[in-house]
Amino acid sequence: MTLTPTPGTDAPEPDAPTWPAEFAERYRAAGHWRGETFGSVLAERAAAHPDRIAVVDPAPERRTWTYRELEERSARLAAGFAARGISKGDRVVLQLPNVGEFVEVAFALFRLGALPVYALPAHRETEIAYFCSFTEAVAYVIPDRHAGFDHRDLASKVKADTPTLRHVFVVGDPGEHTPLSDVPREADGLPEGPAPDDLAFLQLSGGTTGVPKLIPRTHDDYIYSLRGSDEICGVDADTRYLVVLPAAHNFPMSSPGWLGTLYAGGTVVLCPRPDAATAFPLVAAERVTMTGMVPPLALLWTQAAEDTEHDLSSLRLVLVGGAKYSEAAARRLEPALGCRLMQVFGMAEGLVNYTRLDDDDETVVTTQGLPISPDDEIRVVDDADQEVPDGAYGHLLTRGPYTIRGYWRAPEHNARSFTSDGFYRTGDIVRRTPTGHLVVEGRAKDQINRGGEKIAPEEIENIILSHPSVHDVSLVGVADEYLGERSLAYVILREGAEPLKAPAVRRLVRERGVAAYKVPDLVEFVDAFPQTGIGKVSKKGLRSDAAPGPAAPLQH
Repeated sequence: MTLTPTPGTDAPEPDAPTWPAEFAERYRAAGHWRGETFGSVLAERAAAHPDRIAVVDPAPERRTWTYRELEERSARLAAGFAARGISKGDRVVLQLPNVGEFVEVAFALFRLGALPVYALPAHRETEIAYFCSFTEAVAYVIPDRHAGFDHRDLASKVKADTPTLRHVFVVGDPGEHTPLSDVPREADGLPEGPAPDDLAFLQLSGGTTGVPKLIPRTHDDYIYSLRGSDEICGVDADTRYLVVLPAAHNFPMSSPGWLGTLYAGGTVVLCPRPDAATAFPLVAAERVTMTGMVPPLALLWTQAAEDTEHDLSSLRLVLVGGAKYSEAAARRLEPALGCRLMQVFGMAEGLVNYTRLDDDDETVVTTQGLPISPDDEIRVVDDADQEVPDGAYGHLLTRGPYTIRGYWRAPEHNARSFTSDGFYRTGDIVRRTPTGHLVVEGRAKDQINRGGEKIAPEEIENIILSHPSVHDVSLVGVADEYLGERSLAYVILREGAEPLKAPAVRRLVRERGVAAYKVPDLVEFVDAFPQTGIGKVSKKGLRSDAAPGPAAPLQH
């Protein structure tokens, strides 16, 4: 693991805190950490069943890669990356939609020990510039265009401002950059790969203060979460998993996701768009058995299934997570789709809970499940960190064999987000049932969960505050039947300032180059904000004042 000097000392500080030795020994002794790496896993699967289909990429025309082909492609791409100076520990920002090259690039970087930094297709200049600068990325992998946006122009701007960024690799027409198809070379003499306890990649965390924090995951800890997820969900070589959410998200990657499916030797089917009109024909044609989605999408699929002519009978299991799934909506899914529902509640930082295949129906629709591991430690505590009894709501704290011990290069934040004995403060409010299942009430933090996409209010508030007519602003999440939450910006104008209308506020945010899902769904102008007893703005009061309105569209 890369070390950086601690200011004022000669001792190096790790980029990210890791598990103390006694915990690492315990997890290895329990068989959780087995000394596997993603590169070794793919090589073993390719050797065991080389001709089995690993990946189906249906758009724009159907492509399939066997396990042998995926192994060979990723090895050749790894050799090409190495020839261009990308080596173990280097960071590479990966921003691709659901295409086969996403999987190929990820495994090529895993093989080298270089770290993918997973960016979402919706991210724009603000986020990408930060990821490249903060991680000192040496390369950036993009599509030429996606969803009407030209990523090459963005890459040119970011590359000009990021001294470490030496390469931009493009899937499609490269423009002034390098086509990804030109990179692969013979895989002879590949350098030694990573160790199982080395970092495998950096994920993005939803935050409340701006651009995401980076979550460091090791090969050993993440592969354990895949193996546990596979066992709970019944994933095996016959599983055909449809990736309908962006492949860079933790949920469709590991719960059990495309990585869990490949670990089990199954088939991953990539879906270019999540809507039923795109996905249902793929379910029928590819005989998809499993998929995972956020509640707004599950609601759309449930509604669309009533009138579909497509054969969905191959579907065995649908996992719903990423945000709280209402009981009423949960009760409608199984009858509509003709398959089993499994609720998932987890976080990219680690802990994942599932309802179980043998849970009774009431448990499935009213809880968010049990942890993966017997060594997942759960605390539900009050504001003073004192444990509350089962059935009472409290703050969820956790530690375990696949929950990180700290964010990447964020010591000050780590001091707030982790207890002295290594428990992660999730920011979720939950209660625990007598059976140990967790029921999620909501978030203790101000973070807005818009259909599974996380919005940090402070980031958007600062943008709106830059307008000369704005005196103050507060962004809150308000209940939405479709998205779970949508964003509402309350704006106070300066006295005597030029008039400002809601479209102008939304345009200001959009033009700042942030992801589209961060643009406020609603804007209201008010004279003052409600306050707490100590004079702070009461976001709880603002949320309660917000009247429910029509459902907002899901942005991708």
